[in-house]
Amino acid sequence: MAKGQLHERLSTGATFLGSEDYFQALVPKLIWDNLRPDFGKRTYQAEALGRFKYYLDDYPAKPKNVPIHLLFHMATGSGKTLIMAGLMLFLFSKGYRNFLFFVNSTNIIDKTRDNFLNSISAKYLFNKSVQIASKNIRIKEVNNFSGTSQDDINIVFSTIQGLHTRLTNPRENTITFDDFENQKIVLISDEAHHINATTKKGKDLGQEEIFELTSWEQTVTKIFNANPSNIMLEFTATADLAHPEIVKKYIDKIIFDYPLKEFRNDGYSKEVKVLQADLPDFDRALQAVIMSQYRLKLFSDYGKLIKPVILFKSRTIKESEAFFTEFLERMRKLKSKDLAAIKNHPNIDPLLEKIFSYFDQSGINLRNLALELKEDFSEAKSLLINSEDINAENSILVNTLESDDNLVRAVFAVAKLNEGWDVLNLFDIVRLYDTRDAKAGKPGRTTVSEAQLIGRGARYCPFQISNDQPLFQRKFDIMGSEEEHRLKICEELYYHSSYNPRYIDELHTALEEIGMKASEVRQRKLRLKPHFKETTFFESGLLFLNEQQKYSRSDIQGIPSSFINTVHKYSLETGYTLTTGAFDDTQQIVINRVQRDYQLINFGDSVVRKAINRLQFYQFSNLTGYFPNLDSITQFISDKKYLGELGVEVSGRREDVESLTQHQKLNIAVDVLEKLSTTLQTDKIDYKGSREFKPYLLRDKIIDKTLNYSYDGSESKEAGIGQSETTDSALALDLSNKDWYVFNENYGTSEEKRLVKYIDKVYEKLQERFDQIYLVRNERHFKIFSFDDGRAIEPDFVLFLSEAGSGKTFHYQVFIEPKGDHLLLTDAWKEKFLLALKEEHELEQLWSDKKFIIWGMPFYNFNQKVKEFSEAFQDLLPKDVD
Repeated sequence: MAKGQLHERLSTGATFLGSEDYFQALVPKLIWDNLRPDFGKRTYQAEALGRFKYYLDDYPAKPKNVPIHLLFHMATGSGKTLIMAGLMLFLFSKGYRNFLFFVNSTNIIDKTRDNFLNSISAKYLFNKSVQIASKNIRIKEVNNFSGTSQDDINIVFSTIQGLHTRLTNPRENTITFDDFENQKIVLISDEAHHINATTKKGKDLGQEEIFELTSWEQTVTKIFNANPSNIMLEFTATADLAHPEIVKKYIDKIIFDYPLKEFRNDGYSKEVKVLQADLPDFDRALQAVIMSQYRLKLFSDYGKLIKPVILFKSRTIKESEAFFTEFLERMRKLKSKDLAAIKNHPNIDPLLEKIFSYFDQSGINLRNLALELKEDFSEAKSLLINSEDINAENSILVNTLESDDNLVRAVFAVAKLNEGWDVLNLFDIVRLYDTRDAKAGKPGRTTVSEAQLIGRGARYCPFQISNDQPLFQRKFDIMGSEEEHRLKICEELYYHSSYNPRYIDELHTALEEIGMKASEVRQRKLRLKPHFKETTFFESGLLFLNEQQKYSRSDIQGIPSSFINTVHKYSLETGYTLTTGAFDDTQQIVINRVQRDYQLINFGDSVVRKAINRLQFYQFSNLTGYFPNLDSITQFISDKKYLGELGVEVSGRREDVESLTQHQKLNIAVDVLEKLSTTLQTDKIDYKGSREFKPYLLRDKIIDKTLNYSYDGSESKEAGIGQSETTDSALALDLSNKDWYVFNENYGTSEEKRLVKYIDKVYEKLQERFDQIYLVRNERHFKIFSFDDGRAIEPDFVLFLSEAGSGKTFHYQVFIEPKGDHLLLTDAWKEKFLLALKEEHELEQLWSDKKFIIWGMPFYNFNQKVKEFSEAFQDLLPKDVD
């Protein structure tokens, strides 16, 4: 067997197979078609799904004739249940019908059941209807697998303990071991670390532990091994991969490893802040309430109906109930003087100072603020969750905190929400006790549990201020404008603690261990050089940018003519058979086929309508998104611009081709319509980038920024290190005396530093032709948009060049994008767009004595593309240069 864990071997193999994103392209279309569309298609989710398809269909080292056992080790909040749903759909297409879902907690079972079965739930995972191979598929809960439908996805939901009990003490109409003997099953285990109790014990089993060989893990193993076609898929964010027995068990089973550290680095989580305060519990709680109300106002300022929630965490149920009572009583009596005490405190935190300043500027005085807080944090909007059996109403409330009709702003709990609580709009956790349990310098169980709670609470709350921003990722790690500085708090989770430096050190260690906090955070100040800000170019220079425009599709009057003019072929089955001896010479059978052309409309209106009704894509509400000028399904069937002239060449036996049955006509129509839907979905675009570039004052776009770099050894070592500070002599360059570089430093990657070194090398040659030369590093200062589909690109650099000609000055604006080896294929669309700029951009020349020209360059890559880049750069130089 190849060395390394399975996921590592697959990652290495992807490079040899084509590119790092090889697996993402393998995801079957039926998965994306049948999952809820507004949940997005995240890159790492496509990677997980594509890896499984490759493993199942093509992985050469997959064990033969034994059950398949795989683990998805994925960060809390990364959407593991969406992956489960996608895998169910794919496995259904592979002949699997029965799925056993089990987990440790009843609360998680209830949530998951809702996510899989309740189509009106805000977290329902599937599309409005599920269709595979042109058939409608139902997702059903069943008690056992006896007599289940082969047309449905059948799911048994159970806790691990409940499953063990039901199987070892069988009752009528419940699942038994007999269910697993003669049919293949997919076992799906969430929070899978709970089923490894026996594994962790290894060879050191005592008498009591030997008795537990009939325990949960053994029960699951017995089910799994009942059929060689069974599949077990485990999901967890917290596998104990440091435990030798666990490592041994999973070395060839972890198909995808996406830990919290990567999840956070990729921007899919909130950033975590810890606010210590040497104040009584209620005063710290009130600070959190004020911050929560500030976020509510900020979201409202940008038209976002997002309600921030606070978790008040106590050590015991008794303490939780006591603080719940105190909180409600004191909030009921809240006065402006209580808020003034915080506002005027001599040691007020700068963030709170900024918040009160916002309230002042917004015309919200302390009296009105107190009235707001009393209403928004009243008993009706507060929830105490401590009992073992949460009543149905509270269970719904605590699991639907993001819903528009859920008014809860404050949740009070001890440990009931420590696992399986899925909430995105949690922005503050207030720790209402001051104990430590560290031993020998290591965080104790309580601190680790608190770190894990923070990890769950740090799920990103998706929002966009503009369409070109990512919905599910952080947007304000780089802050320059006042808007960016203000909205940063909407991407942060605050953990409010009493002042206890030793505890905070232990918490930081625990957060680093789970990947929620980088071991080092570098904050860098990016400043424009003073002498550059004094130049005429900065004061009056222009930056030309295009716009992302909504593609209304109003100009589309029918299906693409290329599809209408294509010869669509359908082959009927002939029914010919041939029997030969095993050692006979191979015989060729000649099947006499004939072809005949039909138009779809000639099959009859009822046949075409029935074919349309079989395919979810052709719901009228969906069709009008592609064809806004379409008035009715009748028009879609009969109009020559749509299906009216759509033809198909049918081949088969003469007697069949010349006398098609209604069933054959229906199958042909469905086949052609499926091809059409694939074409339309592949080609559909919602946005375009304008070809016209408009001028903006440079001084309004290129501003000072504060950059935050989280460094834990997983990313480029150069990111966040100044080019004058780097210890790599091949990259080092003192930019302080380079007037052509407008910022004080370059904190970019190694590839970006090499590009700056390249410009430094050719600078003297550029001076022979140009009067002004300025290189600007783009730290999210601006975006441009692909002509084809409106995707945003933030070129890493723009080079400004001015050349005095005969009676006219030529101004070049050259976009340059350094790119690492691993991104050359993935980002090839960006390079295509940049290279199209020179010929396809449009701009209005408003000045008789000036001409503005926009160029884009090939990617700069030191290992593979320097020659190509240099050859393109020659057009800017008076002479050849190395």
